Amino acid sequence: MTPSISQYRRGAALPSSNPFQRLASLLEGVTPGMDPIAMTIGEPQHAIPDFTAKVFNDNMADFRRYPPINGTPEFRTAVADWLDRRYGLDGLISRDNGVLPLNGSREGLSFGAIAARDQLAKGLDHPVVILPNPFYQTYAAAAHIADAQALLLDAVPDHGFLPDLDGLSPELLDRTVAFYVASPTNPEGHVANIAYWQRLIGLARKHRFYIFADECYSEIYREVPPVGILEAAKAMGGDSSQVFDKIIVLNSLSKRSNLAGLRCGLAAGDPEFLGNWVKFRGLAAPQVPLPNQAVAAAVYGDEAHVIENRRLYNEKFEAAERHLTPLMGKVTPEAGFFLWLNISRWGESVPITRDLWADTGVKVLPGAYLASDQSDGSNPGKSYIRVGLCAPLETTETALARIASWLGDKA
Repeated sequence: MTPSISQYRRGAALPSSNPFQRLASLLEGVTPGMDPIAMTIGEPQHAIPDFTAKVFNDNMADFRRYPPINGTPEFRTAVADWLDRRYGLDGLISRDNGVLPLNGSREGLSFGAIAARDQLAKGLDHPVVILPNPFYQTYAAAAHIADAQALLLDAVPDHGFLPDLDGLSPELLDRTVAFYVASPTNPEGHVANIAYWQRLIGLARKHRFYIFADECYSEIYREVPPVGILEAAKAMGGDSSQVFDKIIVLNSLSKRSNLAGLRCGLAAGDPEFLGNWVKFRGLAAPQVPLPNQAVAAAVYGDEAHVIENRRLYNEKFEAAERHLTPLMGKVTPEAGFFLWLNISRWGESVPITRDLWADTGVKVLPGAYLASDQSDGSNPGKSYIRVGLCAPLETTETALARIASWLGDKA
């Protein structure tokens, strides 16, 4: 079966404005029918770890110093140790050149495609960057920055809301320099299994492209920890020096530890790629401040706050089931902190979003704004709304009750 594909021409402007700018335009001039509740942006509102302030203060003097672009040994060791514990990697991640700090994972996602294009040196006039549809808009920005053709694969329920690997021709994959994929997926909250990861790894090595695995929601799950791409690669065996060949995993503390404002993320995996990328970043990227790295190192050494953070989200998903299951069936995804609600029986996502705001004051994000239209006019997000469960439980309960009541009246 050929996957449904959308393309942006090489060198074209970005396909659309920011989804939140589009939402603001949609709701402009519409008076909310009740006290407004925003359930749109995935900005954590749970408490940050209580020990972070002391670590930050203890390292304040290091703001005088220019940080090393490849990070401190303490940061790299803390990250490698965490990856070892989380994914059972048995020390395979190099502490010297297998980990890099990023100014949040967005920086790495944005500039990774340039490094992939240049390091692969395929000599293509029209390189390809593959991404899912719906997608995090930074992926499309990465293709644009790399002057590449962005090819979008519809992520729909039939294949677990992941890019469908069937039907991708060898010729297309030979032109590919970067493949962006998130697991847990955003916005749907589904998880790639080990077979999916290993199949993608095999394609990347056969056709010479890099996988940028966005695992930012890896620690916000219901019961079972999601399999990671590094874990899948280790299970494939082979030469230990090549075990992470063509793989770059990106993660951050924004979701795991509610430290979105710290802007300290990580890239880990292929040491050859990262060793070359750090040279480029030494010319083009800002370093991560040393106090921020110190906080990150301490936070990656603690799991108690992560367990509590996950409990709070799961409590809100239990509330979602109570309010919405009678109308929609099971709504809780495997991971993440979004509801991806199929509202097709009530209409399409854009008018539903506008009317929900006008009648109830609950602000959600239309799924159509997170996806790109296909050439036939279809949009894989048009039947969904994204509802973020970041607000406190009481506020979330109120919003969910309003949504359920509103949908129930229109059923």
